[in-house]
Amino acid sequence: MAGSLALKPAFATIAAAALAICVACADGAGAASVETVAATSPVAAQIDVVPSDKAEQAPGWVIAVHGGAGVISKSEMTAEKEATYRESLQAALDAGAGVLADGGSSLDAVVAATIVLEDAPVFNAGKGSVLTRERAHELDASIMDGRDKNAGAVAGVAKVRNPILAARAVMEESEHVMFAGAAADAFAEAHGLEPVENSYFTTEFRAQALEEALRQDGEARDKRGTVGAVALDLEGHLAAATSTGGMTAKAPGRVGDSPIIGAGTYADDSACAVSGTGHGEYFIRTAVARTICARMALQGLDGGAAATILLDEVQALGGDGGVIVIDPKGDVSMVFNTEGMFRGVASSDGVIETAIYGVDD
Repeated sequence: MAGSLALKPAFATIAAAALAICVACADGAGAASVETVAATSPVAAQIDVVPSDKAEQAPGWVIAVHGGAGVISKSEMTAEKEATYRESLQAALDAGAGVLADGGSSLDAVVAATIVLEDAPVFNAGKGSVLTRERAHELDASIMDGRDKNAGAVAGVAKVRNPILAARAVMEESEHVMFAGAAADAFAEAHGLEPVENSYFTTEFRAQALEEALRQDGEARDKRGTVGAVALDLEGHLAAATSTGGMTAKAPGRVGDSPIIGAGTYADDSACAVSGTGHGEYFIRTAVARTICARMALQGLDGGAAATILLDEVQALGGDGGVIVIDPKGDVSMVFNTEGMFRGVASSDGVIETAIYGVDD
């Protein structure tokens, strides 16, 4: 056992080197801007960039959140529903910003923001999660600390009110990175997290969406609903968190990118923090979150440019979605190749914004 544990750092080094080689071979070294990549990209990527405006001094704190990307039509959105979404995004920003403004850590901030999003029934995470084809909820979440690349995740939990807290417990209270299924629920409860009945997560909207999917063809739908947060604290540390209910009518046991470190979530103080939302199978296959950070570190790309390249790859395979990215300077990029993405950003500079539709809207 000791011998196998001792091999882990070597494997991690080899994996990092392999990814670096793949990134370098893909299109060589050299920097690119958001404008350069967007101009040549086959994807009609929407890119929000919120610069820190502190290039010559240490950045303050910054937090960004998302509530999923997908077909979000302004013409079909009622004023009441839009207000509810924006209020929920704002509440998440307020929770995370409150932690950061008091000198708290980026890790605490992304957890605080994600809990608010998990508790908001309008998003596909925690309360309001979608249902599997067998009319049950299976939730996933992950978290990563940019200081030391420590990470934790849970997949397929059914009884944890806030899966992001379970992911953090795995990171901080075990030697492992991921627990799944009933064992993850048991681990969470053993570490003092509040258990709930599976029916707690159900809303009438999600129940109707499942019945509609089953009436049509039974295939998994709503592939993009996920929540997440990234943050930079006053000490210069980054963190990322992601949580999801998965796909409507998904096969029981299916796991997407949200609990996969390097696919849906990644944080490294030297490069960036990322939380993604999209068709998980394609995010896994392209290692979206980790590769964005690798391109930024190895090629000097900014977050918007690196994210656009990865979403191009996702689309080429048949998927879509979006990401929020923050770098060590506090610059935030929110990039998506769908009709819209629920998103928001707040900073110590006084920036505070929420958005839903395409950038031009």
